[in-house]
Amino acid sequence: MGGLAGLLVLVLDVIAIVDVVKSAAPTNQKALWVILILVLPVIGMVLYFLIGKKQ
Repeated sequence: MGGLAGLLVLVLDVIAIVDVVKSAAPTNQKALWVILILVLPVIGMVLYFLIGKKQ
């Protein structure tokens, strides 16, 4: 990824990570979500907003 698409993914990942940290989830779940978002930026972010945010 490069250019504008990469920047967009970076911004959305930062938003997702901030949302994870501010959530009321247990610390171990927060850590797992942050690791998933960092290792798989696009897939991790999408999964968090579809699955993780509902918990």
